[in-house]
Amino acid sequence: MEVIIERVAGLDIHKKSITACVRTPDGHGGRAEQVRTFSAFLGGLEALRAWLLEERVSHVAMEATSSYWLPVWRVLEEGEVFVELLLCNARHIKHVPGRKTDVKDACWLAQLCEVGLLHGSFVPPPEIRRLRTVTRYRKRLVQLRTSEVQRVEKTLEDAVCKLGSVASSTLTKSGRAMIDALIAGERDPETLAELAKARLRNKIPELTEALDSRFDDHHAVQLRQLLDHIDWFDATIDGLNQRIVSMTQPWSDVIERLQTIPGVGRRTAEVIVAETGAEMSRFPDHRHLASWAGLCPGHNESGGKRRSGRTRHGDVWLADALTEAAWAAIRTKDTYLQAKFWRVAGPRADSHARSKAAIAVAHKILIAAYHIMAAPDAVYHELGGDFFASRDNPERRRDRLVSQLAKLGYDVDLTPTVAPA
Repeated sequence: MEVIIERVAGLDIHKKSITACVRTPDGHGGRAEQVRTFSAFLGGLEALRAWLLEERVSHVAMEATSSYWLPVWRVLEEGEVFVELLLCNARHIKHVPGRKTDVKDACWLAQLCEVGLLHGSFVPPPEIRRLRTVTRYRKRLVQLRTSEVQRVEKTLEDAVCKLGSVASSTLTKSGRAMIDALIAGERDPETLAELAKARLRNKIPELTEALDSRFDDHHAVQLRQLLDHIDWFDATIDGLNQRIVSMTQPWSDVIERLQTIPGVGRRTAEVIVAETGAEMSRFPDHRHLASWAGLCPGHNESGGKRRSGRTRHGDVWLADALTEAAWAAIRTKDTYLQAKFWRVAGPRADSHARSKAAIAVAHKILIAAYHIMAAPDAVYHELGGDFFASRDNPERRRDRLVSQLAKLGYDVDLTPTVAPA
């Protein structure tokens, strides 16, 4: 194949070492190839960078190997001395089976790069990468906190304390006061039930019955440790929230406009900015963004037969946030997103159909987010819950309903009503 990039490098990255292959013109119409191995420590990475600059390399390609590519990328991007750094998906790079070595992998990357067959993955600028680190850490802490809350409920169940069966949440102010009293040694169910606050006081008789338990010292020690851990999670998550607000200050307007989408709160808006960089010029259109996020239907057709339409793997952090937003949007009344959900799921959908419909709603939220981030003053425009009904062809809808009744065994005779004068 024709060489279109004269001076390229391919890097095979491991935890402790990097194998680099540089391909340049040999001066006789052919290609010269040099291979060297460098340490993955800072000194080795700086030596690698100096060698690539000495060889006047313009394009550098590397595989996205775990997180080991991050320090290599960070050192090479300094000063923007290379024309292009390419971070390539390992699934898109096929080598000859049975001939795999670090050297051959590096050389294969260099050969693919020089003929223009590699496409780099989206690597955001440093400030967005730092924001991603914090938002992803917050997400993990929220998940871990949820696990600890579930352990609290499990411990109460082991003590035959049915607080969770009466209160809507175990760790409300009322629930926390009752659990703290149990840990402190209070065992009288009536005294514990009197700690209820606000609307939960209407359930004092049920609480009295639920708090008549077999709570002992073992449960007290267990719950004390769990509650201390949950308090630490709460404090840490609050600190991360404040830090994220500060870090997202340059995109505060975008975050406010993203929150006009039903189901999208501040946290989801922050995740959208952190994962996409809020810069839509790198995506040709909303379809490319949806494909990158893994929220568009798969396309697999061969021999005139369409196979699985499952969504592809994409940015799981963004997809998870948008799916959560979709479930929240579904509960909003008289909105386009709610109508979209029921149109895809059907009125009597099972859990699989509902999950599929939620992904479709997440896809629509992402499309709206794309247009909001692409235009400086765009906000979400609500289409209304009757959007699909108002666009249905009445005759086609009539024929569809008659067909459904006929399949159920009914003989349908339609008489059109006369509109009043």
